[in-house]
Amino acid sequence: MPRSSTVPPPVTSVLEAAGSWLPSRMAEVETRLAELTADHGRALAEDAGSTLSAGGKRLRPLLVLLCAGPAASESAVRAACAVELVHMATLVHDDVLDAAPLRRGRPTVAARSGRDRAVATGDLLFSRAFAELGIDGAEQQVALLSSASVGLALGELAQRRDAYDPKITRERYLERCALKTARLFECACAIGRAGDGGALDPELTRFGREIGLAFQLLDDVLDVSGPPERTGKARGTDLLDGTVTLPLILARERDPGLGEIELRSLDPAGAVAICDRIAATGSLDEVRTLAQGMVAAAKRAIEGARLTADERRLLGLVADGVVERYS
Repeated sequence: MPRSSTVPPPVTSVLEAAGSWLPSRMAEVETRLAELTADHGRALAEDAGSTLSAGGKRLRPLLVLLCAGPAASESAVRAACAVELVHMATLVHDDVLDAAPLRRGRPTVAARSGRDRAVATGDLLFSRAFAELGIDGAEQQVALLSSASVGLALGELAQRRDAYDPKITRERYLERCALKTARLFECACAIGRAGDGGALDPELTRFGREIGLAFQLLDDVLDVSGPPERTGKARGTDLLDGTVTLPLILARERDPGLGEIELRSLDPAGAVAICDRIAATGSLDEVRTLAQGMVAAAKRAIEGARLTADERRLLGLVADGVVERYS
């Protein structure tokens, strides 16, 4: 069974409900990820290993395995690893761009080992992801992960262009979320279904998109509400990075002064004060409601997907777990 730190408590219900096959496969993913990050020279192995050992939700590989199903070959484990390696790589590179000191309560690779080693670590993780898919010669899976990676890059560029602009629109924010977060969730569902020659299912892809969007919205609520001991970072970290998220976008409609904030001048105490102002408008509840609507849309999508009753039930539990984690 995967380490308890790798999957949040609400999602452990999926592992328990699936019977022995899913915990066993998730444990294989964990073991394989450790192998893939271990043998690249001391420095890179140390930095890649620390990124892995920091844990995480492992929602993306979980989705790969669920969409592949219990009868899938070992290629499903490799696909799950590939998706998680890309996710890990983006986290390392994001921390370089943001000069972030902490990730999940631990020093980032950039903070601990410097920018150059962090860039190299992220590059390593990206390369290992595609090499892992190459073992099976999975052309369709490589194309899906490549497309998702392009989306991640475009989303990051959009976020950089929007940095420190408190007046960006809701539509622009959701466009960024679709690229930076939802695309990899979509890919996880598609790449799992595409294994062993399976046909893609647009309803399953839609499920991944809606879950990814809900995940990002609720994560942005947590950045405002905290507490740091739960998030592993200071309240208002997004504000300090110049990243405007939906809680602020909605809050400024009720507190217009929030649209005039000079984000570049914020210090940690100022960011906490702005978080308090955002929370006071009630926008956090509005964002939570929107996210819950996306989860409901995801569950409607799998009703029309080509799934067994058990697959539909387990994916529904994942959807519920995304909401429960942030409740």
